[in-house]
Formats: sequence, C-alpha cells, structure tokens
Amino acid sequence: MGKYNWDASDYEQSSSVQQMWARELIAKLDLKGDERVLDVGCGDGKVTAEIAASLKNGSVVGIDSSHEMIKLAQDRYANSERSNVSFAEHDARHLPFNNEFDVVFSNAALHWVKDHLSVLQGISRSLCPGGLMLLQMGGGKRNAADLVSVFEQLIEMDPWREYFNNFIFPYNFYDPEDYHPWLSEVGFAVKRVDLIPKDMVHDIPGFKSWVRTTWLPYTQRVPESERDKFLQAAIDEYLHRHPPDDDGMTHLGMLRLEVEASKP
Repeated sequence: MGKYNWDASDYEQSSSVQQMWARELIAKLDLKGDERVLDVGCGDGKVTAEIAASLKNGSVVGIDSSHEMIKLAQDRYANSERSNVSFAEHDARHLPFNNEFDVVFSNAALHWVKDHLSVLQGISRSLCPGGLMLLQMGGGKRNAADLVSVFEQLIEMDPWREYFNNFIFPYNFYDPEDYHPWLSEVGFAVKRVDLIPKDMVHDIPGFKSWVRTTWLPYTQRVPESERDKFLQAAIDEYLHRHPPDDDGMTHLGMLRLEVEASKP
C-alpha cells in the first residue's frame, strides 16, 4: 500500500463501511481476551483499536506499509489508555515476526498485494503452533465490477487517456481456486475459503469520498489539478448507469474473499 500517497485523515473519515465489515469479521474470531493478535494492513488503526478493546489480558500489533497510516494510528490509539495496542510500519510480504501471535487478522487490505504466497509464509512464521489466521479482502474476478467498468471506459477517453499509457489493473482479486494451492504450499490447516457477496451502500457524498480515498491507482495517475474533475466524471457515469435508490443511497456489488486457517 505504500507506493500510493495515502491521505490517512481523509481515509479515516471515509471508511465506515470497511469498519462495519471489520466488526463482523472480528466477531468471527470469538476472542477470549488473552490472545496476542497481529492486524495486517491496519490502515488508520481504528479496527486495531476495536480488537484491543476485546483483549482485556491480551495485546494487538497493527502493521501497515503506509507511513501516513501508521503515524495517524499511533497518534490516535497508541497511548496509555490503550497500553495493549501498538503499531509498526512493515510490508505484509516481509513480516519480521517469529512465533509471536495467537491470531493473525486482516481486513480490506490484502487485495493491494500481489504476492500472497510471501504474505502467507510470513503469517505462518508469525503464528504460534495452533494459531488462527482470519483474512478478508476484495476477491473474485467480478468484485466491484460495475465501478471497474466505469474506470475502464474513462481511461480510454479524452482528456484522460494520456495519463493511462501502459496502465495495468492494480488490484489482486483472487478466487478460492487461486488461494487453496498457496495455503497448501505453506502448510496451513484450512477451515474455509469463501467468496462472500456484499452490497456496499453509501449516500452520494460518502460514495464519492470512498472512491477518492481508496481508488488511488486510478485517481493518482491524473494531475492533482484535474483529479477532482476525473473523480466527478467517474461518479457521474456510475450514477447514470446505477441510479441511487428511493432513499438516495448508492449500491455497489462487492465480493469478499474470506480465508480461515490454522497453523498446525
């Protein structure tokens, strides 16, 4: 995630849906309260802080490759009131931990990473024997397909096409069929690998904010002076194709790849 210029404060204000889905995922951990947890791709840290609140006698470390995200997370949540949470800047492909955690958790982060075999090898090293891994990320070839289609159209049109020469689709939306061989190679005991459909719902300003703060591989190809115009063109085209519902809310079909496994 570090190669993009993340606006951590803007992301913090625009990621309510990610936080809601993270809460659903945290509930699946069924934490007892004494676990040592690693949160991979912690972003602005608010999800990590929610995990910490469930760990009366445990602790959680949030890691992210974005310096901006880690700084905000430390400023917001790493303090004397939350002595069981800490943050560090690390690449998910090069985790530096060895037999330190009972649980490795990740929400809405790993679709930014191409080499998941390296990620899984690092997670295995980080876990103690018997430790649990629970990951959720964008997955499936049709994830956010309606918005991807809008961007694919825009980047072939003037005046935007000049900024997208040699552009390669930046996300890694894997299917269960992709994931099972990697889990097997690393030696995880697999509980499940599922694709879960989700309806992402925003009001129109919230939808624009979410696109602005998370679809950086597209928006940051455009000069800053033209960026909002490009973003608005994408939003207008999406709403033309997919009008808001009667309550003024936008909907985007998403797929989440959810992976649960343990280290023997």
